[in-house]
Amino acid sequence: MATGVRMTDATVVSRSRPASAWRRLLRRKLAVFGLVLIAIVVVGAVFAPWIAPYAPEEQHFDGLTIEGAPLPPGGAYPMGTDLLGRDLFSRILFGARTSLIIGVVANGLALLIGTLVGITAGYFQGWIGAGLMRFTDLMMAFPALLLAICLAAIFEPSLWIVAMVIALVNWVQTARVIYTETTSLATRDFIAAERTMGAGTGRILFRHILPHLVPTIIVWGTLGISTTVLLEATLSFLGVGVQPPTPSWGNIIFENQTYFQSAPWLVFIPGAAVLLLALAFNLVGDALRDVLDPTQRGRG
Repeated sequence: MATGVRMTDATVVSRSRPASAWRRLLRRKLAVFGLVLIAIVVVGAVFAPWIAPYAPEEQHFDGLTIEGAPLPPGGAYPMGTDLLGRDLFSRILFGARTSLIIGVVANGLALLIGTLVGITAGYFQGWIGAGLMRFTDLMMAFPALLLAICLAAIFEPSLWIVAMVIALVNWVQTARVIYTETTSLATRDFIAAERTMGAGTGRILFRHILPHLVPTIIVWGTLGISTTVLLEATLSFLGVGVQPPTPSWGNIIFENQTYFQSAPWLVFIPGAAVLLLALAFNLVGDALRDVLDPTQRGRG
């Protein structure tokens, strides 16, 4: 009966941990600010067809002044129009979809690859671990942006190709962190006890080691989205990312850079959108690191 009571108590405690972490997260003002920014972008992206006053490719020639310059913010165009008479607000909303899709998909793939490489190398060690980590070191030796540009130039740029390219250059940091933690966990007494009791490799990896890595994966997943958003915007700005007519914050800046002096809002607004979204995920990721890391608890 006592064993049953202990199991019940453990279950209650384990179920209360996410709620406790969520409460600690909400006590941090910067984290709440980041969550609000993310929520605004997500709502705008999901409901873009209903929120946007115009289609992203719809041209409005009345949005051009007599001199041919784009119309400044105001009136029927809250963020003005671009050089082709398209409503910038509508394009920003639809561009948020691109950034979020690539951010989630690319970062998810990078986390999956990095976790598999790191946990395999950290647990098996030997020639398997050495080979995987030397390959990781080789990938880290290449500048991520340069490698992404080369890969994007090889493949025909599209939304999903860009996501795959970003994932292929962003997994190495995750692999390094997961490898270090797995190496430490693999030498713990409870892992040795599991081996003594005859537990298989799969059970040890997925039932005992992986659950300990979940907080790290969550933190790196959150922080990684900001890096992914910035990299996608950079690739699109350089012309090797998401291609028009699909709106992306990066290619919006690229298309309107010639009007930087006469119509600076065409560059500042999408640039500010990239900055705020990356900042939001960084704020939330930093807060999650402090909340989920036991060594940081109580320091706030």
